[in-house]
Amino acid sequence: MTRGRLFALVAVALLLGAAGLWGATRLDWASTQVAVTGHGAVGDVPLAVTGAQVAPVLVGLAVLAVAGVAAAIALSGVARRALGVLVAAAGLGGAVVALLAWVNPPSAAELPGLVGGAAGGAAAVPGATVSATAAPLLAVVGGLLVAVGGAVLLVADRRLPRMGAKYDAPGTARPRDPERAAWDELDSGVDPTTEGAFSRPERAD
Repeated sequence: MTRGRLFALVAVALLLGAAGLWGATRLDWASTQVAVTGHGAVGDVPLAVTGAQVAPVLVGLAVLAVAGVAAAIALSGVARRALGVLVAAAGLGGAVVALLAWVNPPSAAELPGLVGGAAGGAAAVPGATVSATAAPLLAVVGGLLVAVGGAVLLVADRRLPRMGAKYDAPGTARPRDPERAAWDELDSGVDPTTEGAFSRPERAD
């Protein structure tokens, strides 16, 4: 895989992971029935909480993943490997947070508190159950993608392009392609299979 394609893989993983994390925070994660006793309304109404209300840290992780793409371009060496560790750890942490929220969603008594003032005078209906959605799994996938992108930054740093590499100063020595050199020698009338190949014979005065 070329350097450009490898970096594109990192960028796609981080951007898709960020989209998964952010998108999951916009969806409902859990809902229940609450009793509303204020603001002129009385009765049992449904109340749902989003991922941003259950796990607000995921929004920050999504922003970190996007910023990681730009940072990966600007950094190289130890700094980029450190970035890889940070991004991979953040992605795994986000996946764990989302998975735990899906396995153990907030209780009916906790949901009004997560919504805050928007819930008004709502209180959990006695005996009400909580219905959890599969939205946290989107955040799990997003977190794992971010972790993969960070892992590639860590282990494949030397194979990734670095900013400014193509702007090396003129005269900087570059490795000579043996195959190209052989064709150049043939064009100049030198047999590359004989001794002295890849070096032009001196012209007789």
